[in-house]
Amino acid sequence: MDSDLMELMKNDRFAAYVGIEIIKVEPGYAITQMEISDKHLNGVDIIQGGVIFTLADFAFAAAANATGNVTVAINSNISYFMASKGKSLIAEAKELSSSKNIANYNVDVFNEHRDHIARLSITGYKKLKQ
Repeated sequence: MDSDLMELMKNDRFAAYVGIEIIKVEPGYAITQMEISDKHLNGVDIIQGGVIFTLADFAFAAAANATGNVTVAINSNISYFMASKGKSLIAEAKELSSSKNIANYNVDVFNEHRDHIARLSITGYKKLKQ
């Protein structure tokens, strides 16, 4: 990971607060992971949906920004397939298409047993370089 991207990702204070780690990143692809603790659970003792979304969104940000363009989400849709009471979650972001200003990604979220927990479909806008 180049130093500009590393600095950008380190500056994401919310991702750091909830405990997200970057496992692998390359242009258009990233894997992120987080260990689950009590602070990630909702009132019925399953992982809160926003935690899953945040993990997937951060994987998208790493993959999309690794292309060298500052890219921000302009549309996203998440589908939850099952609840996970596992000890960790892994998100894998993959670029599906890219043009001058728009990129589309799928981010799949799994638990440590490779159960498919959710999929985030996300469109990013590539900001013009100043």
